[in-house]
Amino acid sequence: MTISGADRRTVVTAEKFAVRSAVSLIAASAAGAAFFVVLAVVWADWAPVRAADQAISTSFNRWVAGSETAVAVLRGITTLGDTTTLIGVAGLATAWLLLRRRPWVAVHVVVTAAGGGLLGVVVKELVGRLRPLVEVEVADAAGPSFPSGHTLGSTVTYGVLLLVFASVPRGRAALTWLVVAVVVAVGATRVALGVHYATDVLGGWLLGLLWLALTTEVFRQWRRDRGMPDVPVSHGLVPEAADDLEPAPERAHVPGGAWRAAARLLVAWGLLLGALFALGSWLTAAGEDVPPAWDRAVVEWFAERRTPAWDAVLVPLGDATGTGPVITAAVVVCVLALAATRDWRPVLLVVLGLVGEVALFLITSSIIDRARPASRIPSDVPPTSAFPSGHVAASLVLGAAVVLLVRRAVRGWWRVPAVVLAAAVPAVVAVQRLYTGLHHPTDVLGSLLLALVWIAVVHTAVYGGVVVRPAERRSGARS
Repeated sequence: MTISGADRRTVVTAEKFAVRSAVSLIAASAAGAAFFVVLAVVWADWAPVRAADQAISTSFNRWVAGSETAVAVLRGITTLGDTTTLIGVAGLATAWLLLRRRPWVAVHVVVTAAGGGLLGVVVKELVGRLRPLVEVEVADAAGPSFPSGHTLGSTVTYGVLLLVFASVPRGRAALTWLVVAVVVAVGATRVALGVHYATDVLGGWLLGLLWLALTTEVFRQWRRDRGMPDVPVSHGLVPEAADDLEPAPERAHVPGGAWRAAARLLVAWGLLLGALFALGSWLTAAGEDVPPAWDRAVVEWFAERRTPAWDAVLVPLGDATGTGPVITAAVVVCVLALAATRDWRPVLLVVLGLVGEVALFLITSSIIDRARPASRIPSDVPPTSAFPSGHVAASLVLGAAVVLLVRRAVRGWWRVPAVVLAAAVPAVVAVQRLYTGLHHPTDVLGSLLLALVWIAVVHTAVYGGVVVRPAERRSGARS
């Protein structure tokens, strides 16, 4: 009997799938067996392995302890495996999947990430291994040592996101290499910082891979039970959702639009810098107290109303509205806006808004050397000029961007509380800066000029059709 070409292709495809499935099963079994071997060696405290672990930790410690730069870099990289970071990453991914109407995939991400964290805590308590003893302590960590929680958590969290978003063919290879690099780097930093032995990190990688294999197989079985096609893991867990997981469709670029937009933004940015310089020069021309007279009066009014109770509420807000929190909030806004709108323009609005604001603030504050009010509460403050307020400007840019995005994209009753919250945050920040005596009222007004004018200019450039034509303006484009 002759086999048709279509039947032959079906057989070949089935054979390839069987081979890939067998390879995946063997790899998962190997990871499981290797983990239990490492666990047994650590639990038994085998002398050769203990000596090798200590020698590796000592060598890394001697190298790292002599360089403050190396310690700072390692501390920065290791935060990618912190519990807070991993919860944030998993939370954003879950929100993305829910906005793209993939609730069961979101559940899989949450269960896998949370289960991996719980598994690590249980194994740590069962083994109860002490952390390494090093000559110079450059970092500290609490709890038992085996397995490395950072390593396990990053393997599981970034691994499950790779399996989900690998369903999008475009960028799959780059995403894979990025995840591998992050997971390996996080594990390496735990040894280099002297808070884990090499076998702790190895155990974290292996246990993470084993947990990933188990949860992936459960999810794939759930797909089979629902009659969905079985596909190789290398193609992602939900290949049918590739369209939903794609960040945004292609847009029609306007020829020369990017250059025209850049030129307009640079001109507007230069004019705004000139206006800020003129205002700052006027404020500092006659000294701190004048002009205007009410500037000092408002500072003194706030100073007279300081109480320990208000201090406990308002003073800590300075740290909560600094550079780190603003960047974190900007990332959250960008991810959620991109997921909700399938459009890169919200990301451009936020990024260009904040980059331009930071540049304006740094240049203006370095030229206009205005002292902070003398009545300020003693505290550690950056050595920058009081004019303008960087905290207020950054919160205004981000808050205004959120208001503009919500008004454009959100329908329903909850757009009102979203707009109110986004507008209220900069107001609270401004009150906090005045209350703590770190800024004059005119510093805050300078921030208003900087932030609101700049974000309006950026919004016009991004949404004015200068760079790209929105999909709805293209004939035949999908809505």
